[in-house]
Amino acid sequence: MCFLAPSQRSRSSSTDMDWQGQKLAEQLMQILLLIAAVVAFAVGYATASFRTMMLIYAGGVVLTTLITIPNWPCFNRHPLKWLDPSEAEKHPKPQVVVVSSKKKSSKK
Repeated sequence: MCFLAPSQRSRSSSTDMDWQGQKLAEQLMQILLLIAAVVAFAVGYATASFRTMMLIYAGGVVLTTLITIPNWPCFNRHPLKWLDPSEAEKHPKPQVVVVSSKKKSSKK
């Protein structure tokens, strides 16, 4: 799922994760931790062992960490297109508009 051909890897930056990649990593993390928690609880309950439950959950956390934290190529499928500095100079910069709000004081 996450591995791309070498020709596809060269197009994406090796250090940046795109927005969709961050969303995918977040969703994978939540799903994997939930699965690890359910499995750990079920096994711990069946064996009546808190230690076994914690070890299984810790294994799930380590597995989730190995899957979601490295910058795998599947997290870089939608790189952002930044403008070149020369192209950016052609476009006008947005103007800052200062809005002052005056409160009316009502005296009774």
